[in-house]
Amino acid sequence: MELTAELSFDHDDRRDIYDYVERHGSVEPRKVRRALEMEPRAFGHHVAILKRDGVLLESEAELRIAYDDELEEEFSSDGVQVTIRRAREEDLTGLVGVIRQAIGGGTYVDAETVADVVDHEEVLLRHNELQSRVFFVATVDGEVVGWVNLNTHETAKLDHTAELTVGVLDQYRGHGIGSELLERGVEWASDNGYEKIYNSVPEANEGAIDFLEAHGWEVEAVREDHYKIDGEYLDEVMLATTV
Repeated sequence: MELTAELSFDHDDRRDIYDYVERHGSVEPRKVRRALEMEPRAFGHHVAILKRDGVLLESEAELRIAYDDELEEEFSSDGVQVTIRRAREEDLTGLVGVIRQAIGGGTYVDAETVADVVDHEEVLLRHNELQSRVFFVATVDGEVVGWVNLNTHETAKLDHTAELTVGVLDQYRGHGIGSELLERGVEWASDNGYEKIYNSVPEANEGAIDFLEAHGWEVEAVREDHYKIDGEYLDEVMLATTV
């Protein structure tokens, strides 16, 4: 199922199953069935149809939302072997830690907000009628070292835009990982019909601004004194790119 696919169910029980899995990220089938108080035979029938239609998949004995674009890409830089792939629910704890470590002094407010929301909801991926959330990660030796995240809105007036965050742990910068992640995120947005991507940072985050501008992003707006960090007012710099 494409993340942008319109949600449509021809049975209320299938909708309920989907909604439960979407809220919980990855969950054992029997837990879903008991929570929804469904008979085993009916539940198995509905799950089979959802799996057949590419809405759910079962992996490691748990149900989760099925998404397209599971392609893994690998590259090497100065002896560092990197894999870029779609994030999985089991990456959640490590990914939140990487985001918080990578943003350091708090000059990447949007990324900090993403980490807080994911940590609070305890669900990495989202796809419902209001919003969708997708992550791709960079891994080295199986450990997450960087990410790109896109948040999208499903309302008609905003469904052509996406908000992006991207980052890499300090010790893995300089290997082109951030560029690969950014390219993967932009490609995903283009493939899924989005027209414009935004990324907003405080003015003090000169590294992020320079990085995005080097990749063709442009400053579209500046909001004066939008942030208050450690008692200091800072402008918000909104950058954007068309896809």
